[in-house]
Amino acid sequence: MIFKKSIPATEIRKNESEAELRKYAFYEEAELLNLLETSQRGISVEAAEERLDEIGKNVIVAGKQKGPLGRLLEALINPFNLVLFFIAGVTFTTDVLLSAEKDYTTSIIIVALILLSSLISFFQGERSNSAAAKLSSMISNKADVWRDGILCELPIDEIVPGDVVKLSAGDMLPGDVRFLATKDAFIAQSALTGESAPVEKFSDIRSNPDETLTDISNIGFMGSNMVSGSAEAVIIATGNNTYFGSMAKSLSGEKAKNSFEKGVDSVSKLLIRFMLVMAPVIFLVNGLFKGDWGSSLLFAVTMAVGLTPEMLPMIMTSTLARGAVNMSRQKVIVKNLSAIQTFGEIDILCTDKTGTLTEDKIILEKYMDVHGNDDMRILRHAYLNSAFQTGLKNLLDLAIINRAAANEMTGVLDRYTRVDEIPFDFSRRRMSVVLTDETGKRQLITKGAVEEVISVCKYVEYRGKILPLENGLLREAMDVYEANNRDGLRVIAVAQKNNVADVGVFGVGDESDMVLLGFVGFLDPPKESAKVAISALKANGVRTVVLTGDSEGVAIKVCKKVGVNTTKNLTGRDVEAMDDEALSEAAKACDLFSKLSPSQKQRLVETFQRQGHSVGYMGDGINDAPALRQADVGISVDSGVDIAKETADIILLEKDLMVLENGVLQGRRTFGNIMKYIKMAASGNFGNMVSVLIASIFLPFLPLLPVHILAQNLLCDFSQIGIPFDGMDKEYLDKPHRWETASIRRFMFFMGPLSSIFDVACFAVMWWAFGANANTPEKAMLFQSGWFIFGALSQILVVHLIRTRRIPFIQSRASLPLIISSLIIVIISLGLVFLSYGDGLSLAILPLSFAPWLAGLLILYFLATQAFKMWYVRKFKEWI
Repeated sequence: MIFKKSIPATEIRKNESEAELRKYAFYEEAELLNLLETSQRGISVEAAEERLDEIGKNVIVAGKQKGPLGRLLEALINPFNLVLFFIAGVTFTTDVLLSAEKDYTTSIIIVALILLSSLISFFQGERSNSAAAKLSSMISNKADVWRDGILCELPIDEIVPGDVVKLSAGDMLPGDVRFLATKDAFIAQSALTGESAPVEKFSDIRSNPDETLTDISNIGFMGSNMVSGSAEAVIIATGNNTYFGSMAKSLSGEKAKNSFEKGVDSVSKLLIRFMLVMAPVIFLVNGLFKGDWGSSLLFAVTMAVGLTPEMLPMIMTSTLARGAVNMSRQKVIVKNLSAIQTFGEIDILCTDKTGTLTEDKIILEKYMDVHGNDDMRILRHAYLNSAFQTGLKNLLDLAIINRAAANEMTGVLDRYTRVDEIPFDFSRRRMSVVLTDETGKRQLITKGAVEEVISVCKYVEYRGKILPLENGLLREAMDVYEANNRDGLRVIAVAQKNNVADVGVFGVGDESDMVLLGFVGFLDPPKESAKVAISALKANGVRTVVLTGDSEGVAIKVCKKVGVNTTKNLTGRDVEAMDDEALSEAAKACDLFSKLSPSQKQRLVETFQRQGHSVGYMGDGINDAPALRQADVGISVDSGVDIAKETADIILLEKDLMVLENGVLQGRRTFGNIMKYIKMAASGNFGNMVSVLIASIFLPFLPLLPVHILAQNLLCDFSQIGIPFDGMDKEYLDKPHRWETASIRRFMFFMGPLSSIFDVACFAVMWWAFGANANTPEKAMLFQSGWFIFGALSQILVVHLIRTRRIPFIQSRASLPLIISSLIIVIISLGLVFLSYGDGLSLAILPLSFAPWLAGLLILYFLATQAFKMWYVRKFKEWI
C-alpha cells in the first residue's frame, strides 16, 4: 500500500514530498491509477473511509508539540535568566533576610525583568504556530468528487489520495493532483511560485523529469485555483504531505535563535563561567587571610553578583524599544524587538522581486513595430482594442489605457464607434473589436498572445508596406518578440484587418487574413527607491541577492534596472541539480536566482547562513514564508499576504525601500549602544574583582562591604540609562557587527586590569596619605569610602571614553541624555562621601583634602585609558 499515516513534521523533509510528486508526473495513466488503487471514476465510499482512517483528514496540521505551560517554562529557563535568578536570590538574602531594614525593591525589580523578558519570548514563539495555523486556515472549501461512480460534493477535508475530482473555473485544488483530462485548464499558482500569469495544465506528459516541480504541466497543487476551463484529476497527496503542506511544516515548531538571542546566551555563559571561577577564589583568599569564613562567603557571593551587569535587561530593552520608536516614525512596524539589532548585523539581504523590488503592478513599457522600433500607431490600435471591449478589463488593458492617457490619446475614441467584439477566451488567447470610423470604414483590431495572433495573420506591415507574412519576415518578427521576451517583457501582438464586411454578428472565423502591426511589451516596474536603496545598502556592507519565482528574463530585466549584478544567474533547475557544497560555492558569486520554489528560497537562505553570513529576507507572498522564517530577520510589506506578515519580524508600511538602509543603521546603532554597556560594565566589574583580590591579600579588613559593592553597581548602572539615546561614530555604522564573546572577553582582560592599576594607586593614597592603615572600624570605613568614590566615578565617567574610538568630548560627544544621567549620578555619588548622605551605607565622610587626589587619579586614569584605547585599536582593529 502506498499510503502512509501522517508523521511529525520534523520527520518529513520537503524534498521527499517533492520527489514523491515528481514521480507521479511521469507514470502512464493506467500505471498511475493502478498504483493509487483507483479508476477514472474514483474509489468506493468504503475504500475512501478506510483511507481516511489510515491517512487522516485532508488538513494541514500546524504541529504544536508542547502545551502553553511547557513553552512558557522553556522561555523562562535560559542561561541569562538563571544569572538573574541568582542575583535576585542574593539581593533577597542581603536586603531582606540579613538586613534589619527589609527592602524588597531590588528583588522585585529583578524578578519583574525576568518575567517580562520571558513573556516576550513566549509570545514570539507562539507566533510561529499562529503562522502555520493561518496557512492551514486558507484551505477551506468543498469539491466535486467521484465516489462509487457518482459525482458528489464533499468537504475538502474528507478527500483522500485516489479520489478523482472534477474541476471548473473558480475551484480551489483540494490537494496535489495529477490531471487526467483538461480543456483550456489555466491554473493560478502565483501564491506558490510568484508568477502573476496563470499557467496552462495538460493531462499528457509534456515536461522533462529535470524541470522545476512547479513547471511540470500535468501536476497541480493544493492552494492554487482554476482560472478558466475544466479538468478531471486524481488526488495524489493530501494534508501535510502536499507541496503546500510542506510550507506549513517549515513554519511550525521551534524557530532557530537569531543572532541577538545567541549573543545574549553567549554573554550570559561567559559571565557565569567567570562567577564560577572568581567567587571560590575570593572566598578562599578572604577566608585564609581574614579568618572570618562566614563574612568571606557573603563577600564572595556579593562580588560574584558584581561581575554581572544587573541593568543589562533594562539597557537592552530600552535600547531596542528606542530603535523601534525611531523606526515607527518611518512607518516601519517592528514585531520582534530583537530583530532591530539583527537588522543591523545582516551582511546579505535576500529579496523576492514581485511586490518588494517592484511595484506589483503592470505598466506598458514598449509599443513597437515588427522591427522593434517605437511606433505610436501600435499604441493607438492597442488602445482602441482595450478601450472598446465591454468585458472586464484586465491589468494589461488598464496598462494600455493608462499609457494612452499619459500620451494624451483619449480623444481618438471620439472618432470611432464599436460595432461588435469577439471576447477573449483561453483557448484562442486573443480578443478582437470591430470598429467604424467617421468615414464609415470598418476594421477589425485584434490583440493577444503572440503565437495565437500570428496564427491568424497572412500579412505584415513591413517598412510601411503590407507584405505577405512569409518565412523571412516571420522570423524577423519572431526575433523581435523573443528578444524582448528574454529581456523580461511580457509581450503581446497587435493586428488589424481593414474593410471588414458588414455581417451583422462577428465570430472567431472573422479573425483571419489579418495584418500583423507589431507588439506591446509590459513590465512590473521597479520601485523608484529600489536602485538607490540597493546602492545605499552596498555602501553599508550589505550585499543584495534576488530570489524570485518569476522567469529568468523578467528577473534579469528588473535586476539590471535596480543595480543588482546579473553577470551570473541561476535558475531553480540549476539549484535543484546542485548538492550543498556546489550550491555554497555557486552562491558566493551569484546575486540572482530565478524560477525558485519556496523550499529552494529557504535552502539558499540557509546556504548563506552556513557560510557565516547574517541574512535578512524580504518578501510578501505565501511562497516567501519559509525563507522569511529561516532568515535571521524577516521583512515583509504591508501589501503582503497575511502569512508573510505573520512570519516576518519587520513590516514596511510604505513603498520607500530607503527605510531598509535606515533600518540597518538603526540596528547597528542599537547594537553599538548595547555593546558599550556590556563592555564597560563587564570590564569595570572584572577590574574590581582583580582589585579586591589584591586588597584582600594585603589589607587587614575588607576593601569594600557587600552593601558598598551593590550600591556602587547600581549607581554605575543608573548612570548609563542615557545609553539608549546615544549615537555611534560614522565609521562604526559603515559595516555590520556581530556578537563576539571573544571580543568581550579580550576587552575585559585588558581593560579590567588597567582600572585595577589605578585602584591600587587609590589604595596607596588612602593607606599612606590619609592613614587608613589600621584594622579599626573608623580606618576601615575611611579606606572603603575613598575607594568607593574613586571606583564609582571612574566607572561612571569612563563610559565617555569607551563609547567612541575617537577623542571624547573633542571628536565625539555623548548624547545629552547620557551626559545628564552621568552628571546626576556623579553628584549623588560625591554627596554620599563628602556630605552625610552615606551614613546608611556605612560610608565615612571624606576630608576635602582628598578631592585633589581624587581628581588627579581620575585624570591620570582617563589619560591612560585614552592611550590604551589608541594602542588597542591599532592592535586589534576594533574597540566597541
